[in-house]
Amino acid sequence: MTARRSISIDGLSHLMAIPVATRVGPLLVSSVIASFDPGTRNVPPSLEAQIANIFRHVGAMLEAAGADWRHVAKMEFWMPDPANGRAAIEASWIDKFPDPRSRPARHTHRGDGPFTSASFIAWIED
Repeated sequence: MTARRSISIDGLSHLMAIPVATRVGPLLVSSVIASFDPGTRNVPPSLEAQIANIFRHVGAMLEAAGADWRHVAKMEFWMPDPANGRAAIEASWIDKFPDPRSRPARHTHRGDGPFTSASFIAWIED
């Protein structure tokens, strides 16, 4: 059996015994990624800053797991207003995934909370 490895990054952690992500073989799966400012539990007021924080945290998780953006297979977002949120995600999305023929799947959900959060799945072939 392939060993499981917990991923941790500077600037984001959970209050419970939950890693920010876990890698098992080539599979990398995140826990919920809050849009906290790095190193705090503060959420910036603007949706754009929240999304920037999420992409910053995901990039750090990918790097810590030995991956990069090309390994991301799917991202999911939870936000109070998905209709407006989808448009706010686009700039960061296109920056990280510029090739329209090679983008991960994405799903945007209505979240229960007042701020944006996300998760992702990646596949890392060595």
